[in-house]
Amino acid sequence: MSKNNKENKKNKPQRVKPKLLKGFRDYSPAQQAARENILAKLRQAVELMGFQPLQTASLESADVLLGSHYTEDSLAELFGFVGPDEVNMALRYEFTLSLARYVASQVNLPLPFRRYQYGNVWRVDKPGPGRFREFMQFDIDIVGTKNMLADAEIIAAMVSMMEGLGIERFEVRYSNRKILNGLIEWAGIDRDRGPDVMRVLDKFEKQGRQAVIAELGQGRTDDSGARIPGLNFPVEQIEKISQFLQEGLASENDPMNWVDEHLAGFETATEGQTELYAIQSHLSSMGISESKARVDLTIVRGLGYYTGPVFETTLLDLPEYGSVFSGGRYDNLLDRFQSQSVPAVGTSVGIDRLLASLIALDAITLNEATSQVLVTVMDREQTSAYLAMVAELRMAGIRAEIYSGDTKNLTRQVKYGDKVGIPVAVIAGSNEFEANQVTIKNLAAGADKAGATDDREAWLKAEGFQITVDRDQMVSQIKTMLGIK
Repeated sequence: MSKNNKENKKNKPQRVKPKLLKGFRDYSPAQQAARENILAKLRQAVELMGFQPLQTASLESADVLLGSHYTEDSLAELFGFVGPDEVNMALRYEFTLSLARYVASQVNLPLPFRRYQYGNVWRVDKPGPGRFREFMQFDIDIVGTKNMLADAEIIAAMVSMMEGLGIERFEVRYSNRKILNGLIEWAGIDRDRGPDVMRVLDKFEKQGRQAVIAELGQGRTDDSGARIPGLNFPVEQIEKISQFLQEGLASENDPMNWVDEHLAGFETATEGQTELYAIQSHLSSMGISESKARVDLTIVRGLGYYTGPVFETTLLDLPEYGSVFSGGRYDNLLDRFQSQSVPAVGTSVGIDRLLASLIALDAITLNEATSQVLVTVMDREQTSAYLAMVAELRMAGIRAEIYSGDTKNLTRQVKYGDKVGIPVAVIAGSNEFEANQVTIKNLAAGADKAGATDDREAWLKAEGFQITVDRDQMVSQIKTMLGIK
């Protein structure tokens, strides 16, 4: 090898493999457009109810994020590191703690504070199917009131958001941790063991009564053969929990009647029951039927910081997805930032999980294009005329683009529009310019007619999906074709 060849090889830039970090993902234009569509509808629903937008920092001081749920020992479970000035910091893993920090720092913030926030959060979870280390959440919260009106408003917002997405068959179910705390007290279980019991009860819907009873006792072996340790409660305590699961949650019984009969002497349970009745009344006054939101005492929510009402949303046509939208009241979470207690209630939905649900329900269409119209270029000497068409369409509020590729071939240009999902193409050649006309091709209708076949040459050239009109009729004709008034 010559000296020059060696030098050339040495100076040649090293290629980098275009790989993603483990647990992260990219979103194609079609996927991102769908996510943006979801976000727009969610924003519209919550702003109609007076929620205000808030955006907090992606990076937080570690002492903001660490607490009873994440300690110094578990900092490695977060995307944490030592930053400038030797400060321990981490990427947010949820929005709630950042909200708490924000509220604590705003001494003049008018309360109640109704806020919504969406954005990415990061968790060092084990990646798996549908599980990523970076994902997007959409949260709504009402901070600064213990009034059950706030809890009813959160549930009403959940209903409104689901309906705004075009989902008809869903159900928001809500319960109250205070009733479950009363149950634990009735069973004679120490209050300090309450969070452990809650985590096991939270498995009731998916695992069933026998699995819950086993975990309250000696433990069990799951379907994979893994051993799940038990809480080792005495038999008489387990029997009382079992009675609640068998009788109180029986489909033919009203769980509130069971609470009346067995937990009436426990102040905490009575308070929780009163709160649920208040929520029911408020929802009824707002015209929200029990087919959309109802009491269900199987709803527990395993996280320890919930203090009162808790709620989950399930899709009736996708029960295997579990809860897609959940939350509850957390009246103690802000206490770690200030001596004055500030109550709060909120809910959160994972955007990617919601998108997967909408795709499974055929409630959303993935489309790469944002443009509604493609203006093709048959004669480059007429570029200024094509640009004038694009400008006129945009001025009319129609999303339009000019074909900016290198090919002069009309069929290839139209195929480009079809491939990215642009529904309409504008065509003008010498004949059209002479007659002061344009040809408008309905690509969406042609694609529907063509079906799933990859060979679309026939409809791309067909006359049945296009119309030639006078140039000054271009905008009105395209509006008609797109269904725009």
